[in-house]
Amino acid sequence: DSTNKMADVSLGIHNMNTKNGNFICGVVEGFYGRPWTSEQRKDLFQKMKKWGMNSYIYAPKDDSKHRANWRDLYTVEEAEHLTSLITSAIENGITFYYALSPGLDITYSNSKEVLTLKRKLEQVSQFGCVAFALLFDDIDPEMSEADKEVFHSFAHAQVSITNEVYHHLNEPKFIVCPTQYCAARAVPNVPNSEYLTTLGSKLVPEIDIMWTGAKVISRVLSLESIEEVTEVLKRPPVIWDNLHANDYDQKRVFLGPYQGRSPDLIPKLRGVVTNPNCEFWANFVAIHTLAQWSQCNVDGDRERNESVCADIKLETESDDCNEVPSLPLNMYHARRALRNAIVDWLPEFQRSRQASGFVTKPQVLSSLAVPPAVLTTSAPPIVPPVVVNTCIALTTATTTAAAVSTIAPQLSALADVCTTVNGNSGPIVMNSLLSETKVCTEPMDCNVTPSPEAHKPSSPTPLEADQATANDAPATSNEEGDANGANKISDWTPQQLTMEDLTLLCDLFYLPFEHGTQGVQILQEFYWLHTNAHLVASDENKPEVIEWKEREKKLEGMSNSVNRLFQKLNAINNKELMYELYPYVWEMRAVISTLNSYIKWLGNPTRTGGGTSGHSSDSPAIGNYTWFSKGWKESFMSGEQEPWVFRGGLTADLQRLIPVDGGSDLFVYKVPQVVSSTIYTIREYIDIDKDQITDLSQFTRSSSESSPDHLERLVECILRLNPKLCFVVEEKNEGDDKPHLAGYAIAIANILNHSSAVEEVENDLEPWARDILKCCIAGAKPHHPSIIVSAIHPSVTDQSVSKRLIICLLAALRSNGSCGVFTPVCASNTQQLDSYVKLGFVEMSRDEAGQTAYLGRVF
Repeated sequence: DSTNKMADVSLGIHNMNTKNGNFICGVVEGFYGRPWTSEQRKDLFQKMKKWGMNSYIYAPKDDSKHRANWRDLYTVEEAEHLTSLITSAIENGITFYYALSPGLDITYSNSKEVLTLKRKLEQVSQFGCVAFALLFDDIDPEMSEADKEVFHSFAHAQVSITNEVYHHLNEPKFIVCPTQYCAARAVPNVPNSEYLTTLGSKLVPEIDIMWTGAKVISRVLSLESIEEVTEVLKRPPVIWDNLHANDYDQKRVFLGPYQGRSPDLIPKLRGVVTNPNCEFWANFVAIHTLAQWSQCNVDGDRERNESVCADIKLETESDDCNEVPSLPLNMYHARRALRNAIVDWLPEFQRSRQASGFVTKPQVLSSLAVPPAVLTTSAPPIVPPVVVNTCIALTTATTTAAAVSTIAPQLSALADVCTTVNGNSGPIVMNSLLSETKVCTEPMDCNVTPSPEAHKPSSPTPLEADQATANDAPATSNEEGDANGANKISDWTPQQLTMEDLTLLCDLFYLPFEHGTQGVQILQEFYWLHTNAHLVASDENKPEVIEWKEREKKLEGMSNSVNRLFQKLNAINNKELMYELYPYVWEMRAVISTLNSYIKWLGNPTRTGGGTSGHSSDSPAIGNYTWFSKGWKESFMSGEQEPWVFRGGLTADLQRLIPVDGGSDLFVYKVPQVVSSTIYTIREYIDIDKDQITDLSQFTRSSSESSPDHLERLVECILRLNPKLCFVVEEKNEGDDKPHLAGYAIAIANILNHSSAVEEVENDLEPWARDILKCCIAGAKPHHPSIIVSAIHPSVTDQSVSKRLIICLLAALRSNGSCGVFTPVCASNTQQLDSYVKLGFVEMSRDEAGQTAYLGRVF
């Protein structure tokens, strides 16, 4: 069929694909990590049909028989599942491209290898597949000695095997992903790449070629760059778009709209397929907005299209996150597309779907460096280590980031700040065609049963914000299906998620090169409040103090909104969606809450370092190299660096604002293994907390199996000194009328300078209390002047709670000029010793009797 073949682009670069309905638009499942399930893929096909998309490429990197074991034929059971997938795609009008990645270990000159490849694709063709792809990305570009004797170059080897297989399969729809798949990896560049030139001139003209753009993950696709690569390849490319891919970063998921690509590109392209998030249910916006983009009227105003789409403005700096320019319907605007997608996404949250567990993403291991140009500092910083997994060559030396030899001391621990340990055990290879692979990847409270047959997505229903209010409704974990196997949408109840909730969710997890509007607002509010904290000491009636207090309330309101989003999300009926988003929202909520707690402490005009002799800094410290550092934001948003250079997303950018540069280990913790809507909030100590703290101290010590502790009343003694650096953490469960105290952290900034206060109360103390205070003073060192005592109730299983509590206290100490803390612990109390070690403390010394161990840490 001639409509399925490309025009002869050697005569020009015009592409009439859109006008003749031959524009490839869809999804490539091409990421590393746990593949999607068959049920999810069938759900995808139905959505794609509804949205006018036409192509799906099966290419999950960690599906065993796609890449690692590409030679192996499918078993009878696997064949049934794959046939069912292909049939489902056909029923929905979707072209199912079966992709194979043989490049890791194939010998191109070995006829047996070529025969094996043909046999594998022949088998799949018997399942009803009529479209295929060979992927040569992420492989060593060096040929084997045997291949060097036969082929002139690596490109000639790939062209030879591709053309042969293409003809053997009777010239079906066919796509190739080259090894040099973006401009940054073209050697030496696109126009002069011998590899790309060979592909363009030798590959059968009807075979399409994939391209990711200027970078692996391209911020913008320019018309000029597409024309350039089209000329070299002698055909318009199919864009493999990694804009929403997140397999390179444990902390990021992308819920923002498709943008940075003008619809004017459409006539110049063979097609676009998005390689989105690992988390299937998190891809609604990414795919929905791509579909909207693909259907824009390409005969519209070119200049307006380019200004709206290709040039990513800093629209996140605007005050009104919902403001969308008034544009004709045939014009594409990313924010409007996002709003349209959210309207359709809302009902998905209430579909009854059982949980299948947290998604396993690849571990982050190797390193890349930020080039000196990123920040104008005396020493170029080193960025966190990362394994680059999305369509990235694992063995080549090419990189878009220049190596640097000087390490900025301030960023020596940034790798930890940007990494959250999600409990993943490393690379996985599995078979997503078998139903038993749909398992929980973490030990958690979820019941896994086979999902029902593919279901038809509900029709989009515009839902106004006032249709949903705020009261959490318990979710059912049972799936209900109608006669056609479609999942029912549960009746809307009060306290359902609203448009505003999902807009906030998307803003917090926006795009690789851009934070959403409300995310930027949180960054800005914290930074302004932190920078202007000295104003609080002024007359409370002054305009600047009033403004500070108003903005403090604004930040608290933002924090509360994220808390509500977290609890509403946990109550949705679509447990698959909930489990996919939970790790991200759980951590984001915790980080924002911690920032809010610290700001509330700064807002207390009586804050001091330790009783009567303490002091506080007029200019509290801020973390080094943050969003507000010179050049950081500009480099992040420019797209000149791949996004894994600035790893961690908004979560990490918020964490970097906390002035605890040497405490990055406190940002490393596992996601709770059991989903919980419990809200932990850190606040400043008040007098009525004293009895609860004393009780908790005694309870935590009595629960220890150690011998009698001579420091068991340490907290009581410290509280008698009236310390001003005191925080407690409150726990509030669903249904609780009020929160209850679950932990505390108390410090005196300089116990040696506090000795006068000690003398004042010594006469009122019993001998045991005097001994404890002397023991405390004996542990102080020049680099560890601050004493700290902390405990968390044993019932708290969320390990991040104790770390965030300590972070708040250390930040307060940092604002008071301290960078080192110590704590005395009974040497026989192994449980308490272990709890401090988990918080980064190390044993410094012991007293003469060996009864007291002094643990310390710097930050």
